Amino acid sequence: MIQKILIANRGEIALRIVRACRELGIKTLAVYSEADVQSLHVQLADEAICIGGPKSTDSYMRADRIISAAEIADVDAIHPGYGFLSENSKFAEQCASCNIKFIGPKAESIRMMGDKSVAKETVRKAGVPIVPGSDGPIDSEAEAVKVGRKIGYPIIIKAVAGGGGRGMRIAHNDVSFAKEYHIARSEAEKSFGNGSVYIEKYIQNPRHIEFQILADSHGKVLHLGERDCSVQRRHQKLIEESPSPFLTSDLRKRMGKAAVRAAEAAQYENAGTIEFIVDARGGFYFIEMNTRIQVEHPVTEEVTGIDLIKEQIRIAAGEKLGLDQNDIEYRGHAIECRINAEDPARNFTPSPGTIGLYYAPGGHGVRVDSHVYSGYTIPPYYDSMIGKLIAHGDNRKMALERMYRALSEYLIRGIKTTIPLHKAILSDPAFIAGKATTAYLEEFLSRTPPDLF
Repeated sequence: MIQKILIANRGEIALRIVRACRELGIKTLAVYSEADVQSLHVQLADEAICIGGPKSTDSYMRADRIISAAEIADVDAIHPGYGFLSENSKFAEQCASCNIKFIGPKAESIRMMGDKSVAKETVRKAGVPIVPGSDGPIDSEAEAVKVGRKIGYPIIIKAVAGGGGRGMRIAHNDVSFAKEYHIARSEAEKSFGNGSVYIEKYIQNPRHIEFQILADSHGKVLHLGERDCSVQRRHQKLIEESPSPFLTSDLRKRMGKAAVRAAEAAQYENAGTIEFIVDARGGFYFIEMNTRIQVEHPVTEEVTGIDLIKEQIRIAAGEKLGLDQNDIEYRGHAIECRINAEDPARNFTPSPGTIGLYYAPGGHGVRVDSHVYSGYTIPPYYDSMIGKLIAHGDNRKMALERMYRALSEYLIRGIKTTIPLHKAILSDPAFIAGKATTAYLEEFLSRTPPDLF
């Protein structure tokens, strides 16, 4: 029985967890940095403890301080949210050693799926398609060029311990490869403390499709359908929707079964995401598994009616999943726009500062997940996302119309945001037609005057 949860995160996801816990009758402890004292999750949690300075390295990445806060407050479990320590196997082990439940997968699964080479080999053995590439990390430029020629250009260089687009570079020939190889290794070392990279065949202009997984500790694994995350800039997602406008019923069924096999191969437990790229002909390939809750989880919640945060907590408490695969019903269409404090007209320059006026949209089929409000000061130390706007409708057309209406109502004054960009995208014929691939946003930006957003 879990009675109190420490939330080892900040912003909208921390507030999202507070709300789920309150509905379950579970007490919450918010830990926060000195820069986040104004955040809504700090105000709404049952208890709050400051764990350090503004920088995440002095607070949200300090496992020792988080564990100390957990022991002082006598919590039963820690929910890591996403980012920060959510995919840190050592942190999961520390929680276990202190008899505190980590609301996520076991440390072994995090370690296995966090190493891209090991993850690929694990799912390959389970019969899940993978992108042609190196058998493991590439130790030298000469070896990498040899493998690249065998695979055939273009190729993509990826950090073994990577994520979020860091340590990821594309090469189209031997000359560009040498340069990109060293840049990727340098980025990987700086970002993850591990400069190892591997290479894969670069699938041009694919769709980025991910499947939501739930797995309990009793051996049951389910998928809750897919999310299309193809609208992204530099591998950072901007718009997500469910279901994908591209997948056929047959392809959806085959990918869902593959996603479940991948999770079973990892002996996975709790919520996770199996990510694929899908080419123009419907060929799909595993690229990675995210061993945590995703930013874009609300679109899955809206189309299935399943609260993923509550399910995470129930699974962590040892409960069995109360559903079978055939019980999952999909209702209508949902789309999510990430609201970032950035200026799209100035190459997405971050726009921290104080919000003068904040008015969130509402109405039927509209949901806002955000921790900000009028008078809130956005600190410059963290990711620029300040909220998520989700619209749901009986079909994709209705969801898009609701989203555009909601974006038009969303008022945030005093800073720049991505709201005008989202409105421009939702007015674009190619996006409306469901033709967006991972190359879409860069192409859209190249042909759209900045004064439109």
